[in-house]
Amino acid sequence: MAPSEESVSTWSCKRVARWLREEGFEEYVELLCTQHRLDGSSLLVLTEADLRGPPLGLCVLGDIKRLALALLRLQRQNQAQLEELEDSRPAGGTLGSARPEWGCNGVIRGCNGSDRLCNGTELRQRNGDRSGYDSGDALCHTHSNGRYRQRLAGRLDPEVWKTVISSIYVMLVFGFTSFIMVIVHERVPDMRTYPPLPDIFLDSVPRIPWAFAMAEACGLILCYIFLLILLLHKHRSIVFRRLCSLMGTVFLLRCVTMFVTSLSVPGQHLQCASKMYGDTWGKLQRALTIWSGFGMTLSGVHTCGDYMFSGHTVVLTMLNFFVTEYTPRSWNLIHTISWLLNLFGIFFILAAHEHYSIDVFIAFYITTRLFLYYHTLANTRAYQQSRRARIWFPMFSFFECNVNGPVPNQYHWPFSRPAFMKTLIG
Repeated sequence: MAPSEESVSTWSCKRVARWLREEGFEEYVELLCTQHRLDGSSLLVLTEADLRGPPLGLCVLGDIKRLALALLRLQRQNQAQLEELEDSRPAGGTLGSARPEWGCNGVIRGCNGSDRLCNGTELRQRNGDRSGYDSGDALCHTHSNGRYRQRLAGRLDPEVWKTVISSIYVMLVFGFTSFIMVIVHERVPDMRTYPPLPDIFLDSVPRIPWAFAMAEACGLILCYIFLLILLLHKHRSIVFRRLCSLMGTVFLLRCVTMFVTSLSVPGQHLQCASKMYGDTWGKLQRALTIWSGFGMTLSGVHTCGDYMFSGHTVVLTMLNFFVTEYTPRSWNLIHTISWLLNLFGIFFILAAHEHYSIDVFIAFYITTRLFLYYHTLANTRAYQQSRRARIWFPMFSFFECNVNGPVPNQYHWPFSRPAFMKTLIG
């Protein structure tokens, strides 16, 4: 379309709507001109990042690319007006889009003075490419011979108050789980009437008495590794919030599964006669004992009936996935140790005949699926385009609404002393 004699920067919303219709984007007139009151000056600085990201959130790739090309043509035809808008910006401010330039190889140049165009949603590969990103900088989209790396403008706000809420949430869930374990123990089936169920692994592998203690030792080592990584991670508040959110959700699901179905005891060695704790106060005292001991036999806690599904497997797997997710991909030794602890821990649980094989399998599957699903939604921000996701996962939307894309693996020493640690780590 030939450039209009009328100055684009003086266009009204109605004039912008007419331009959209002329370019074949009539279906977006309501969104851009009516809902978001896009006028001529804002049209000139509109970028592909604006089209993809909130609050516009266009989803059709072809429309996004065609509209972005139309905007680039309009900007090239009105470079003088773009310069005026650039000159009129506040000192140190930014219009959100620099004037685009076309390089000799067709690569778009320009992202507030750098060879990048801020027009994308970040889809960074985890660990490998994100260690060098600074959460406080604008993240951009680079083009090179058809290959691209997209970056999302924004910073990662720690939002400590949300982390505190997630911590309260997981502690309440643990307390509720402890109370359900007391209820389940009262309903444990009598071994004389309901003997252990057939299980290929348990029937084939003889019981190792000390194996369950080794499983908990594997969990403790994984926990210490994760706490060290959490201490040194620059975005520790976000990482810990995600751990609490996921751990609480999985254990809340575990409360439902072990309450609705009581499996028979998996081994004759377990002394799991039904216990009655009397009144509600007695049950609460027992639940407090389980809660304060984190449900671990190493702390003197012994429970029965909480079989579907394995809480120890959940903790082992969740810690393993957080260790491997929030460390660089090049840390192969840490990743290998983490996976070995996870797998050996699961083996020791089964070797101790403390859980059926299905308990462990279901626990591993649910934990890994929820972890991957959570991080996929968080990294792509796909939930912002889906009302269904916001309805079904309101807590996730609350915790992740201000986290723009994958969390970069950056580390620094959080204390002022010793000075050499701050110099060594950052």
